Amino acid sequence: MIPQSFITDLLNRVDIVDVVGRYVQLKKGGANFMGLCPFHNEKSPSFTVSPTKQFYHCFGCGAHGTAIGFLIEYSGMGFIDAVKDLAQNVGMVVPDADDKIPPAQRAAQQAQSMALSDALSRACEYYRQQLRGAKQAVAYLKGRGLTGEVAARFGMGYAPNEWNALKAVFPDYDALALAESGLVIDKVDEAGNKQGRYDRFRDRIMFPIRNTKGQVIGFGGRVMDGGEPKYLNSPETPLFQKGNELYGLFEARQAIRDAGYVLVTEGYMDVVALAQLGFPQAVATLGTACTSTHVQKLLRQTDVVIFSFDGDKAGRRAARRALEACLPHVTDNKTIKFLFLPQEHDPDSFVRERGADAFAQEIDEAMPLSQFLLREVTADHDIDTPEGRARAQFDAKPLLQAMTPTALRLQIVRGLANLTQSTPAEIEGLFELSKPVAQVRRPPPRQGRPEPVGLELKLLRHLIAHPVLTMEIDEPALKAFESLGGESWERLSLLVGIGQALGEAGTFAAMSQNIKLVSSEFDGLISEIASSTETEFDSVRLELRSFIRQIKMDMLKEELKTLFSSGLTSDQMGVRYREINALQDQLMREAAAEMAPR
Repeated sequence: MIPQSFITDLLNRVDIVDVVGRYVQLKKGGANFMGLCPFHNEKSPSFTVSPTKQFYHCFGCGAHGTAIGFLIEYSGMGFIDAVKDLAQNVGMVVPDADDKIPPAQRAAQQAQSMALSDALSRACEYYRQQLRGAKQAVAYLKGRGLTGEVAARFGMGYAPNEWNALKAVFPDYDALALAESGLVIDKVDEAGNKQGRYDRFRDRIMFPIRNTKGQVIGFGGRVMDGGEPKYLNSPETPLFQKGNELYGLFEARQAIRDAGYVLVTEGYMDVVALAQLGFPQAVATLGTACTSTHVQKLLRQTDVVIFSFDGDKAGRRAARRALEACLPHVTDNKTIKFLFLPQEHDPDSFVRERGADAFAQEIDEAMPLSQFLLREVTADHDIDTPEGRARAQFDAKPLLQAMTPTALRLQIVRGLANLTQSTPAEIEGLFELSKPVAQVRRPPPRQGRPEPVGLELKLLRHLIAHPVLTMEIDEPALKAFESLGGESWERLSLLVGIGQALGEAGTFAAMSQNIKLVSSEFDGLISEIASSTETEFDSVRLELRSFIRQIKMDMLKEELKTLFSSGLTSDQMGVRYREINALQDQLMREAAAEMAPR
């Protein structure tokens, strides 16, 4: 868990204009910066970045957030990765309460990562330069229908057919980073003694693999003849784990947003060829089965994921593994589909033979996850027999157990029940599904919390816009807030707690980021503040104090009413009555003092 104080300090150090400006072309417009929104298509800029609020907001689609939120939404990073990325840029080291690694060892790891990253970047540039003079490689790519523009976009290159070509790039060819990055292979004898080294990639078309920040973390190399292996990937390294990365995701991010979906294919060439043919929203797994991490990364980028597989047995096996990786992440607001091409085609050949429109239609008609799951568990069994139906249920059980209790799971349960002559309640009971939906009558939905209005709304707005004001809210003020009612009290006390934890360094950006971690209830209010003009701090402070006094006065008046109707004698009421009068006088004096000319 990253400490809240670190997040606050980080947001105070980074400049959101610099962060967003790496990805969006911004122009000064008054107090803010303007640009075309990267989260939806638009022709005139409605995307603003405020240097004073350290916040971005789009008036077109409503997207908004801090520098951390921007990296998460734009690049698909997780929260921790986004924090680490920003921290690295301003020279901060992210603390980790569970991190037992000594500082010296952590510094050594960071130095190693930098050395590997530098080696891979230099090798990538070398391979790109070599491609220009490699006639055979250029002819091969042209034969596959690729233009120089697409090859340049993906940073493609060529590894010469030499054992030690990288000596031209790295004078210290024996450097440890070359072996650790997977660029070279050390030869060792039976006793384990090093006997020299040689380049891993030789006479291959080179596909650089980038992470979500655009850094080269590995390579895929493809032969141009019938050699084996057809594709050769970098080995697992501290920078590169195949089960975590997707080829082409960095290049495809904007195209995915524009298209509204991502197409997951099986190989590098599929991605590059589809980009050439009008489908730049394609990515590929790296010679490994689709993993849970892959699915999480994809669903951060878009609400619709379409897997494309060959129609043969190998394609079906790959699709089944992708299905299993997807199930824990299925939600009712995300769509996952499966596209199976004819056995004689991959995406590249299909588009070239039948055209882009035909491929787009195949994508539109891709099989939904629910249909694919039911087909998988019933296809090999005779469901006209009790044994076949039982076996289908047996195969379906682990798949349904992997899903969370969503409406989609209920629909699949109903479909399976219909196919196997059962009831949804019987399926849920037999499978021991967590939080069964069909077999328990659910209570009527609870009415949503009423929206804040009036005085409460003004208080919430001021506390979010200027969290440092929470430092002025004492115990009597909190007690007064409690008089506003349960839900109002919950909202206000939550904001006061977050704001006071931020302390004197609290800003609107830090407040917003911390609120987002615990509740989405304030998103609309945050968006409203982000899109409005900056409020003047001193006037807001005076207004907040006035609001708090008003609430305290109302609370004291109610207490007086209760006191008078309590049936107590004058003597019994006297002490508290005088205390209330004194408190009211004090509040009136405070108000008069603040209104007096200065």
